[in-house]
Amino acid sequence: MEYLGRFFSVILNWCNGLTGNFWWAIVVFTLITKIIMLPVSVMVQRNSIKMVRMYPEMNRIKAKYFGNKDKISEEQYQLYKREHYHPMLDLIPTILQLIILMGVVRAIPGSEERSPLYMPILAALSALIMCLAQNRSNVLQSEQSRINQWGTLIFSVALSLYLGFFVSKGVAFYWICSNLLATVQMYILNFCINPKKYIDYEALAQSREELEKVEKLSAVTKHKRPPELVKREKADYKRFLAFENKQIVFYSEKNGFYKYFRDVIETIQRRTDVIIHYISSDPDDEIFSLTSDTFHTYYIEEKLMVLMMRMDADIVVMTTPDLQKYYIKRSMVRDDVEYVYMDHGMNSVNLMLRKGALDAFDTVFCANANVVEELRAQEKVYGLKEKNLVPYGYAMIDNMIRAYEKQPPVKNDPPVILIAPSWQEDNIMDSCIDGLLTALLPMQYRVIVRPHPQYVRHYPEKLQAMQAKYASSPNFTLQTDFSSNETVFNADVLVTDWSGTAYEYSFTTLKPCLFINTPMKVMNPDYRDIDVTPFDISIRNQIGIALEPGQIDQIAPAVHRLLHEQAFSPDSIAALRSQSLFNIGKAASVGADYLINRLIEKSRQP
Repeated sequence: MEYLGRFFSVILNWCNGLTGNFWWAIVVFTLITKIIMLPVSVMVQRNSIKMVRMYPEMNRIKAKYFGNKDKISEEQYQLYKREHYHPMLDLIPTILQLIILMGVVRAIPGSEERSPLYMPILAALSALIMCLAQNRSNVLQSEQSRINQWGTLIFSVALSLYLGFFVSKGVAFYWICSNLLATVQMYILNFCINPKKYIDYEALAQSREELEKVEKLSAVTKHKRPPELVKREKADYKRFLAFENKQIVFYSEKNGFYKYFRDVIETIQRRTDVIIHYISSDPDDEIFSLTSDTFHTYYIEEKLMVLMMRMDADIVVMTTPDLQKYYIKRSMVRDDVEYVYMDHGMNSVNLMLRKGALDAFDTVFCANANVVEELRAQEKVYGLKEKNLVPYGYAMIDNMIRAYEKQPPVKNDPPVILIAPSWQEDNIMDSCIDGLLTALLPMQYRVIVRPHPQYVRHYPEKLQAMQAKYASSPNFTLQTDFSSNETVFNADVLVTDWSGTAYEYSFTTLKPCLFINTPMKVMNPDYRDIDVTPFDISIRNQIGIALEPGQIDQIAPAVHRLLHEQAFSPDSIAALRSQSLFNIGKAASVGADYLINRLIEKSRQP
């Protein structure tokens, strides 16, 4: 700042010599800074136009996935990337302006003297003029909510008033000139780079109406948590932090995730007296009924980010990726906490997780060799620190295999074809379900359609129409009750798109799948950076047959092949299962052993 102040003094002296007047010198100096910063201002103007141009699509994303924050964030991230939009770019002028202000404070003579009363008032008035103009005419600010607009106005006016009292009259005058010239510059930029030439304001207004309609009609609109829930979280937060010498913590986003941890946790409990701490962000999570002396449960939702930053456990295990990227951060009080990622599937982590989703983890429990290969390749390509990769397996599959083997054998006559699509865009239900049913029902197969639970939730009217359309067919069943796996276990062939259900089904029942190549779900557009074929792609033609949505005429012959060819027999799929999964039947034991041994090692460290 000292050097910057000296540099500004030289420019101010030149301006003073040019104008022969101290006040006009400041005006000229301010004008020069605006001219120097003009390229940045132009860049921000274009970036702001780009942002507002994306608003219609963003509003429709919010409407389409209303209530699903993760999906909305994912889609917005992909939109930003596609449009090359940089959210932080709009902060550059503010940062530069503050740097210039600090230099000006050192450059203008008499900076140690406070300005007279009228200067703070004029500074606040100039900020008021600038903000009112921006709320009306700035391409981005004019599209903000009234709360944001008035919040920015109040902050700017208050800041200008405050600065006016504590800086010299010359600095205050510079601030006034800067605010007024910024207002003039905004109108010049709007004239030269007119937002109306680039933004479809009619589409923007229409998208707002669509979002507002969804917000009004949706039963899941955001509401305040009841006071007792807030009180409960505060109590659990204090109780968690008060417990000293925490060894291992498991974190779950919502109810239903305990099944991924259960076998490992129960194995640890059988073998040790370690107290396990389990945090859930769902107040209705089933785990709260399992609380015991050695299994402590906590409801933490709004305070999760702060709690994670204050984490003081030896090991933290979670199925939530993107550690350190969003709301879950690594501990700021201990740098030796070991973060373990336990996936809730067998999918490719390079394809099905966001780029860098596992970079901040110390340890990853790997379902198969493909995951190990992917992560090692990522470390090499991106120059990452080598993680500890545990050949774990998948305890959920082990449980499903045990449950299936306890069932009496079922011989279906006619064969049962189960259609179980994913919940991604252009899935089977939206792209080719009628073609599938038209091809399969005349073949006298019993066909069961089991939509994804989210599809049932969002599109009940489509399912009612389907039920009415095929009600006359005795071999058609629409299943919307997901309380049992009996249908999955007993089907002879599973038809799906990119659902992870396929691997669970085939590796549990040793029966084949028919895949429909709807648009592939890709969470990491840069997955080709590493030369490893994702498991989701390589496995399709090994446990079944993959067809394009337009190959309807090949569906019936493909099902016949799956039912009768040796390549898709139980023995063939069993051999493939052994190659595709680590530690079949003992994943929980392997995972528990690793965690117990690490706790022992950590307890011996000074």
